Amino acid sequence: MDLRALLDRPTEAERMAVDDLLGPSEPFDGRVAYGGHEARGQRQMLLPALHAVQDAVGSVSRGALGYISDRLTVPPAEAYGVATFYSLFNTDQPGRTTIHVCDDIVCSQYGAEDLIQALEGSELSWERSPCLGQCERAPAVMFHHPGQGYGNAAPVDSDAVGNAVFDELPPSVVHQDQSQLRLLRRIGRVDPASLQAYRESGGYEALTSAIELGPDGVISALDESGLKGRGGAAFPIGIKWRGVADAPGRDKYVIANGDESEPGTFKDRLLMEGDPFAVVEAMTIFGYATGSTKGYIYVRGEYPTAEKRLGEAIVMATDAGLLGTDVAGAGFEFDLEVRRGAGAYICGEETALFASIEGYRGEPRQKPPFPTQHGVFGKPTGINNIETLLATLEVIAGGAGEFARVGTEQSTGPKLFCVSGAVEKPGVFEVPFGTTLGEILALAGGVRGGLGLSAVLLGGAAGVFVDSGSLDMPLTFEDTQAAGATLGSGAVIVFDENCDFGPVLRRIARFFRDESCGQCVPCRIGTVRQSETLARLGDGETLGTVADELERLDDLARVMTDASICGLGQTAASAIQSAIRLRLRGAPA
Repeated sequence: MDLRALLDRPTEAERMAVDDLLGPSEPFDGRVAYGGHEARGQRQMLLPALHAVQDAVGSVSRGALGYISDRLTVPPAEAYGVATFYSLFNTDQPGRTTIHVCDDIVCSQYGAEDLIQALEGSELSWERSPCLGQCERAPAVMFHHPGQGYGNAAPVDSDAVGNAVFDELPPSVVHQDQSQLRLLRRIGRVDPASLQAYRESGGYEALTSAIELGPDGVISALDESGLKGRGGAAFPIGIKWRGVADAPGRDKYVIANGDESEPGTFKDRLLMEGDPFAVVEAMTIFGYATGSTKGYIYVRGEYPTAEKRLGEAIVMATDAGLLGTDVAGAGFEFDLEVRRGAGAYICGEETALFASIEGYRGEPRQKPPFPTQHGVFGKPTGINNIETLLATLEVIAGGAGEFARVGTEQSTGPKLFCVSGAVEKPGVFEVPFGTTLGEILALAGGVRGGLGLSAVLLGGAAGVFVDSGSLDMPLTFEDTQAAGATLGSGAVIVFDENCDFGPVLRRIARFFRDESCGQCVPCRIGTVRQSETLARLGDGETLGTVADELERLDDLARVMTDASICGLGQTAASAIQSAIRLRLRGAPA
């Protein structure tokens, strides 16, 4: 895109899309310049404005980008840098219906290549996509229709993909007795669009209890429960919430991280789609306990159904007095807003997510300062993922002691695992911490087709491969760490005895190469070199001997792990190195 051409005028449809979001533009007579702090504060609307245009016409043209830049007083070069950072924004071609086909770790083994082969011979506009968070439905497909936005389609075969219905996905099936579950008990059983149904199923009892406990009592209960974050870092939640509550100043924020982009992970999507009022209630308690009056739910751009249902739940909760200036008549203020991501794995990292909300490229920031002191908009900020937030409801409503009795001393409560790949019943499973890997696989029906187990990837692309010798390993923070593995995001991707891991490892390497934000050298260069090295090994065209290439991979892994700014670079080699150690079939050895 030629930035000198941003003087192009937007089309009427593009202008209307921006004005519907931002309000009508003020006439400019050439004598007054609008700027200052108030204008700069509008920068946070950059991503919503880009989404508004693309949803309306299917792409973001030079004229539209220039108009958005003028409205938000953002330099055109910076606006262009943001628009091209996120993979879901189309700045290269006129809008048309586009089919996104996942070819990531799971889908590539279960039908994606057949769909792609069919599309290659068609006139349809399509592109390969990293994991779409629908691993239980592999192969996954997402559509973008100008004028309608994004939507998913139920699994389709290669002959029908071009005619697939643009609609919400059918509800995911929970394969367990839901009367024995807590986090998943409403999924598919309680209407996610009904506030009344949610309340009749026990909804908002936690908020009532939280108000009775008071802010300090809520945080003390979290401390007593031993609840740790479910996003991978396992940070004690009571400490995090107290850090925000104790931070000086009146302006504070809380954020629900729904940017679930780790390949093989889809639990948060299930919760947002199937139990949106629980997310809203948990965020309300989060705001109450920390003294925050504003919250954001940052939803992955590939989750249109989740975004829609959360937005509707916020409207209904506001109308019922459960959000606003006097929440539930308890005298405190709290409002929520949904923000949509735009296709950037890095935005799952909390500081990159802050930058995205603020209207910048999603690049991580150095820590310290930590978010509880200096987060989004430079203000104290608390951030948790969706599963963690729903777990806080169980602590508050059911009691900290009851919660702590589930699981183990260091890993308390129930945990969700996303099981996909070579199993009979892929899906999300809720079990107490301490359940073994073998027991999880049994819940999912065992290895598909009665084949033998080759390996399991724990934690997604950023995780670690383990083999059948780990089936007795309890899935807890402490046991996986002792075994040199990780729970990560809760992904459990299963591979049968017929799997060739060479293509799997090369796909993981390409994923990190493509998703690196490019800010720091170890990750920007290391992920490229790692991908190139694996490609050479796969093609049999090595630089030197195979041993030389393995030494090169090891050197790259150490540098990325030790010197990268954020977790993307620090874990980009984890799965590949573990596959080499296990000598999985097709892995370089």
